[in-house]
Amino acid sequence: MLSDKLVIGQYYPAKSYFHSRDARAKIITSVIYLLLLFVVRDWASYALLTAVLLAHVKLSSIPASRLLSGMKTMLIFFVGLTALLNAFFMEGETVLWSWSSLTLTLEGLLQGLKMGLRLLLLILYASLLTLTTTPIELTDAIERLLSPLARLGVPAHEIAMMMSIALRFIPTILEEFDRIVLAQRSRGADIGSGGLFKQAKALLPLLVPLFVAAFRRAEELAQAMEAKCYHGGEGRTHWRRSRWQSGDTQLLLIYLLLAAVLVGWRVLGGAF
Repeated sequence: MLSDKLVIGQYYPAKSYFHSRDARAKIITSVIYLLLLFVVRDWASYALLTAVLLAHVKLSSIPASRLLSGMKTMLIFFVGLTALLNAFFMEGETVLWSWSSLTLTLEGLLQGLKMGLRLLLLILYASLLTLTTTPIELTDAIERLLSPLARLGVPAHEIAMMMSIALRFIPTILEEFDRIVLAQRSRGADIGSGGLFKQAKALLPLLVPLFVAAFRRAEELAQAMEAKCYHGGEGRTHWRRSRWQSGDTQLLLIYLLLAAVLVGWRVLGGAF
């Protein structure tokens, strides 16, 4: 089932170091990590960021099999495609293989591996944020981080609510897609067999009922919020608010130190 193959937007309940951290600290450190992925260029920096990701997985008490099995299809397709495109379409001096208009160079191969690793780390780290943070915590954290902008007229609560709903709708839409696929298979439709292009062609007719179901769910959610007299964030209170603790400060300092080291290494001319 497709809903079991994607973990972005899903929460994994556990008692771990990262589960107990304030959502604001996790969002800030995630932004720092993702920005560093686009700053670094050398293999030593990528190795350090990979070690940070592995430590994050360990401290999150999330089984590696659960994280990878839930993203296997997406990782193979997107990461593999990114690596291949960079490997074959980047010019270089050392030619490793050539056929017709396709040329594989050593420089292109290394660049493809770097781009694939960058995308892999980005997807996995973004997934860890939603796996260790509930949608309610994410909404509250985003709203509190954007609260200084509310004085300038920025609707912080509405923005946080929209982002939270978007994340929550990812597994919901996937479940709806699974139901449509099962319904079509029960009617004799050949879905999921054959080659890649045949499977893609069989899935195209399912997009229309999927969009219709998504719009229907969005309308039902809007009606439910109106029935409960939801009128935005003005005057709203919170039943439970997380508190910034010393562990959150320590986590933020560690990531700031990591950023200083990697940016400094890049500025000082680290190997590319």
